Amino acid sequence: MTQVSHPFASPGGLPAPTRTLRLDGDDPEHKRHELLDYFCQTFDLYDSLFDCLADERAWFNKAIPLRHPLIFYYGHTAAFFVNKLLAARLIESRLDPRIEAMVAIGVDEMSWDDLDETHYDWPKVTELRSYRAKVRTLVCDFIRRMPLTLPIDWQSPAWVILMGIEHERIHLETSSVLIRQLPLPWVQPQPYWPACTEARHRRDEVPTNGLLPVAGGRVRLGKQDATYGWDNEYGERHIELAPFQASRMLVSNAEYFEFVQAGGYETRAWWDDEGWGWCEYARARMPSFWVGDPGEPEQLQLRLMTEQVALPWDWPVEVNQLEAAAFCRWKAAQTGLPIQLPSEGEWALLREQVPGDQPDWLEAPGNLNLARFASSCPVDAFPQGSFFDLVGNVWQWTSTAIDGFEGFKVHPLYDDFSTPTFDGKHTLIKGGSWISTGNEALKSSRYAFRRHFFQHAGFRYLVSRHQEPVIVNPYETDTLVAQYLDFQYGPSHFGVANYAEALAGLASELCGRHERALDIGCATGRASFELARRFAHVDGVDYSARFIDVALTLARQDSFRYAVPVEGDLVEYCEARLSRHELGREQSERVHFSQGDACNLKPKYGDYDLVLASNLIDRLREPARFLRDIAPRLRSGGLLVLTSPYTWLTDYTPKANWLGGIRENGEALGTYQALQRLLAEEFEEHMPPRDVPFVIRETARKYQHTVAQLTVWRKR
Repeated sequence: MTQVSHPFASPGGLPAPTRTLRLDGDDPEHKRHELLDYFCQTFDLYDSLFDCLADERAWFNKAIPLRHPLIFYYGHTAAFFVNKLLAARLIESRLDPRIEAMVAIGVDEMSWDDLDETHYDWPKVTELRSYRAKVRTLVCDFIRRMPLTLPIDWQSPAWVILMGIEHERIHLETSSVLIRQLPLPWVQPQPYWPACTEARHRRDEVPTNGLLPVAGGRVRLGKQDATYGWDNEYGERHIELAPFQASRMLVSNAEYFEFVQAGGYETRAWWDDEGWGWCEYARARMPSFWVGDPGEPEQLQLRLMTEQVALPWDWPVEVNQLEAAAFCRWKAAQTGLPIQLPSEGEWALLREQVPGDQPDWLEAPGNLNLARFASSCPVDAFPQGSFFDLVGNVWQWTSTAIDGFEGFKVHPLYDDFSTPTFDGKHTLIKGGSWISTGNEALKSSRYAFRRHFFQHAGFRYLVSRHQEPVIVNPYETDTLVAQYLDFQYGPSHFGVANYAEALAGLASELCGRHERALDIGCATGRASFELARRFAHVDGVDYSARFIDVALTLARQDSFRYAVPVEGDLVEYCEARLSRHELGREQSERVHFSQGDACNLKPKYGDYDLVLASNLIDRLREPARFLRDIAPRLRSGGLLVLTSPYTWLTDYTPKANWLGGIRENGEALGTYQALQRLLAEEFEEHMPPRDVPFVIRETARKYQHTVAQLTVWRKR
């Protein structure tokens, strides 16, 4: 274990620092107790953060337009446990479908996030407190009884629990940022969330930053320790780096003020196009958490999480990546040196000066892991090797756009954690902040945000000529996504018509009214676009964020490239293009794609003339529930169009939930017969069943030729 000592210590009140669980060991029952303690502490810590809200408005009003109000996040992290345990088929039912539908999806400013201005009928705070208590009981009971072998891996039930814990610790930090962005009268300090009281309030007393040499070398990136990691941390990348210089300290408020004073926010030359666009949009004149007039620097204040204090000139400045990069350009012009933000590899070289890692520390080597304060502290408080704050205090912006390492694989239970950020627009932050705990406090952690976003993040600068390439994967290689793209937009095979086009055409012809349609289980969206030829509004909904992201990209830019297997390691590069199918802007503007759970849709999905559920029911956990819940979403006279090959598999649907393909009281029960029974009360059959074939290409010489049954039901 590594132990360090520092002059500044928390005045008390913060929870006991935690150490991320190791996945290995030789005593499963001891590990079970560790996991239970880690979960309970995480849950309690998250609850305590929300004690900082002093006004009802703080719960239900958005801190910023691009995020939900805090009431969403209070419930979201708890519902996450239920949703992932269900997805892993480790529990059988939901605790509260209404709450879980409302707080499951829509976290960040991603394209599928459903952050429109629709009025949400949010649960009351007391209702969510009660819900969280139920989740706590559920998870504790699950941990106590789940099978547990060591080491814990991706297939282990314990991995699902760790996923929920680390997810909540991420939101501990992001929620603290949102609290910081609320009106000050709506929040209140708490003794167990104490801010640092050490500060220099005269600029001339702030220590001068300087540059120190760093030997270059070969860096291996990629997780190597036995702790929980997100999918983007696995794999590896090797980088050869030339020697460089790095600032001894993080950039302080005082050092950054020189940029502000020099007209940094009024000078176009220091900003790239994205940065200047943000600067003009935000009407920025100084860092967002500074309060006052930059022309009266002695009167400036700093907004902390729950209070406002005289600007601590020796604390790290907190800015977005665009501001940090602009400062570097200005500094480069002043010094004549190639000053820029560090790359991920350069930060990794610096990080080697900090011994050990969070699981090994008896005491955190800096303002990290909630070991010191509930705020930043002076930039010269925590020496680490020859530098200060290589980890902790605030996150450090890099120049690296996040991408997967060689060997990257998507975790099947959280397919939208990383891949949506592999777009060249999300930049890595490294090192952790004062509130970074759990996985966030590990040197292997890889978190990325859009460059205009705010976290508890600042920066240090380098003298370096290293140019970090922006990697945007030009071809989709995920097997399932590429296969669906080819199925929906690729060529026909063996004379079989395009399945999505055929179904949408038939459904449109059968439907007497063409106002609103729902394509549920839309995959990459072809049927949704086809329905938009006739319908004024189409909702395309799928559980997979990867599918939705592809559909949205097609809607936005007409084309999407993908690679399909030919044989072995050989692939064929293809392109899906809407215009190739005479689909264009008119259709795209009529379709709204979003991520959603077919068995737990939000209330806003309703009043449809048509619901198309293509090859869906035999891939649902609870198909009967879907059929029961879909009826109220159709207007009287509306059509429910179902297709399925009735391929019932326990991988998707517990056998107890199969609609057909079983014996009931000794008699064979087919799915069509079961549908007639289930739908009889609300629907009448609109036409006799029809067989519809489809072909899916697997390789150049292997295809699936399947026949689905199509049934059409008219709501009474």
